[in-house]
Amino acid sequence: MEKDEKVDSPTNSQKTISDDDEIDYSIKPEFYDPELDDKDEEWVQNKRKGRISDAVLSCPACFTTLCLECQRHEKYLTQYRAIFVLNCKIENDQVRQAREKPKRGKRKRVSSESETAVTDGEMIKPVCCSVCSTEVGVIDEDEVYHFFNVLPSES
Repeated sequence: MEKDEKVDSPTNSQKTISDDDEIDYSIKPEFYDPELDDKDEEWVQNKRKGRISDAVLSCPACFTTLCLECQRHEKYLTQYRAIFVLNCKIENDQVRQAREKPKRGKRKRVSSESETAVTDGEMIKPVCCSVCSTEVGVIDEDEVYHFFNVLPSES
């Protein structure tokens, strides 16, 4: 490289132009629809058929909509349950047994027999986002989805 040649870089360029200087605001943007929010709201209301939801649930990894109609858990505020879902896949090959939590205040004697006994917890299957495969919850034997790894937004 010779001494007289200049390397093109932002620091030695003649003029820096910002994006705002290049945008012509007199021309209507081709991908903008001022009525899009109203159309989206109407679509959601048609899907819900007038029912009320506590939140719209999305995947925490890719933000894909997973549920438009759900009920928030009374005690665990970050958990939701639903029957109708979108963009979810059930991992049928990974059946788990739900753990039963011991009730508070009632202590039982610990014996070797009770330690090895299997609880009568119901069988659950993991539920994943169909777009990115992130585990977002489980489905129980009654086919109710229980979401615990989701992003809720106002419905």
